[in-house]
Amino acid sequence: MHKLGISVYPEHSTVEKDFAYMELAAKYGFKRIFTCLLSVNKPKEEIVKEFTAFCTKAHELGFEVACDTAPFVFEHLGATPEDVSIFKEMGFDIIRLDGHFDDRLDTIITRNPYGIKIERNGSMDSDVAGLIRHGADPNNVIICHNFYPETYTGLGLKTFENFNKLWKESGLHTAAFVTSHNENTYGPWPVFDGLPTLEMHRNLPIDVQARHMVSMELIDDILIGNAYATEDELKTMSEIDLNKTTVSIDLVDGINEEEMKVLFNYSHTGRSDASDYMIRSSWPRMDYKETSIPYRKCDKPTFERGDVVIVNDNLAHYRGECEIILQPIENDGRRNLVGTIPDEELIILDEMEKRPDHLFGFIQK
Repeated sequence: MHKLGISVYPEHSTVEKDFAYMELAAKYGFKRIFTCLLSVNKPKEEIVKEFTAFCTKAHELGFEVACDTAPFVFEHLGATPEDVSIFKEMGFDIIRLDGHFDDRLDTIITRNPYGIKIERNGSMDSDVAGLIRHGADPNNVIICHNFYPETYTGLGLKTFENFNKLWKESGLHTAAFVTSHNENTYGPWPVFDGLPTLEMHRNLPIDVQARHMVSMELIDDILIGNAYATEDELKTMSEIDLNKTTVSIDLVDGINEEEMKVLFNYSHTGRSDASDYMIRSSWPRMDYKETSIPYRKCDKPTFERGDVVIVNDNLAHYRGECEIILQPIENDGRRNLVGTIPDEELIILDEMEKRPDHLFGFIQK
């Protein structure tokens, strides 16, 4: 089950602004908050007081709260892997270890008596499976990737996939960050180029980033790394269908009612006997054995990657089949062009091509 989350950095804002943002995100169904203790330079007593109030408010709104830490944070707070009571006192649900201790202490901390989950850095090559084999509580180990404030430093797609396949093989819950494009956003550090996990996401609309995460089927929770996202961005993310891959379609002029039904009234799944040329959603054709889909002229000599077509009356046996083109095919008059996937969303089509028989749907732009 996916959860959506926000990030809040109290040391850079005010209680009033932070609480208002948390209330707004809760309105749109967000369930997680990420915050950072690495960048908080205050006496222990002030940290405890401030974050106790912070977590209390978050819990009232239905959030679970994760705090980013490292061994130096533990030392400052008087905590150890064997005694995390101060994190319990403040109300944290998750302790993220940006930097870890040693294998013995990393195992012990997962057995804390408070049930606080220990979140490992998903963007580092560490033997979490080995820790579990040697006694770490698998129910208390989860994964969260880094975000990357500096342009060009975010994870590459292949690196991201390799890490997450490892975490998923170990049965671990995962989280990663997307970035807001609101003006003057910030994170824990004075760098302002967004806070995505994947570099390829840095300049994409937030809903495309999030839907790409869903399409990869590797990430459970999707968090906005920078503060504050706009209300429109929160609303847009809340409207994403988190249960399947969804891709936008720019419709052509002249599309008819039956073609609209095929696109938007079916739960689309491609075929496991997949073609290199297209993803085929064959189920709609069961309803179009006797229902006409007239040929509609299209001047394109070939259909290109990202074009979406529906088989027409000129190939009646397959009439109604919805197809997403993967590589160029001849326009022989047997398929009507109904729309095109925007260029910025072809990364989602890349994921669909890897798993052609998985559930997907279209979003009308």
